[in-house]
Amino acid sequence: MAAGYEKNGKAVVVRALVRRFGSFVAVDGISFEVEQGEIFGFLGPNGAGKSTTIRILCGILAPSSGGGTVAGLDIGAQAELVKAQIGYMSQKFSLYEDLTVEENIDFYSGIYRLAPEKKQERKRWVLEMAGLEQHRSRRTGILSAGWKQRLALGCAILHQPPILFLDEPTSGVDPLSRRRFWDLIYELSGQGITVFITTHYMDEAEHCHRLGLIYRGKLIATGSPDSLKKAQMPEQLLEVVCDRPQDALGEMETLPEIQGAALFGRGLHVVAADAESASSAISRRLTMRGYKIERIEKIAPSLEDVFVSLIRQHDQSEANRETRP
Repeated sequence: MAAGYEKNGKAVVVRALVRRFGSFVAVDGISFEVEQGEIFGFLGPNGAGKSTTIRILCGILAPSSGGGTVAGLDIGAQAELVKAQIGYMSQKFSLYEDLTVEENIDFYSGIYRLAPEKKQERKRWVLEMAGLEQHRSRRTGILSAGWKQRLALGCAILHQPPILFLDEPTSGVDPLSRRRFWDLIYELSGQGITVFITTHYMDEAEHCHRLGLIYRGKLIATGSPDSLKKAQMPEQLLEVVCDRPQDALGEMETLPEIQGAALFGRGLHVVAADAESASSAISRRLTMRGYKIERIEKIAPSLEDVFVSLIRQHDQSEANRETRP
């Protein structure tokens, strides 16, 4: 059995996890599991409960109720032991900007109590991985966001933990740096390291092996990106490309054949129970109002479409529950 994992190969197990701040419920009874070597993405809007969950799993916050295990250790009773088995990288990178690149690496080597003979080997690895061999003496505060990101990742895994938690690690980073960062994540996963990452970027979520969609503290769906797109959106989807899409959105939202519509790129994505009848209704309405229609066609849903649909279903379910006598 690999170090840091339960006998069943689960890196993370969460059961009915709740975290309250006064009367506010930030995490609302969520349950899920993460497999060894998996890239598991926690996808949701800001304020959904992603960071609170990850802080509980890292032993930084205590759960209000429920619980779970990380690397086979209880997140409530063994929080300090959990910290020794994980790497954690926050969206602010947790670097000391007044220190040089090398000084930051040395500092974290001391925090993780690396053996003297191991320190130099791991330092060389971080400098090479981050592309900072020639800049080891530069002050960290003057580095680009992409370099800081890779340095922070290297510092988080100096002690070679079996599980890595990344909390919004690509916020504020340019697209090329994001792509390079994901190459590193795949490399780590290929070495058997479990990666738990929070994000609100839909394109990043597509790179994960499996996802948990979290909204208002509740886990509303889990699965691979492909399975979510196939199984979690019973409605049909139309792409509508026409002039004045913002105005056209208002026109379509009044049609009874349409369940929802949103701007998407230079067109609109329209959700309907029956694509054919919705397409006819949209065409009639827009033609009557003088819009120039480029195309109306049925398309496969994107992950963003699925997430929007699930949120709509969740909100409708909550509204129905509140109006019941």
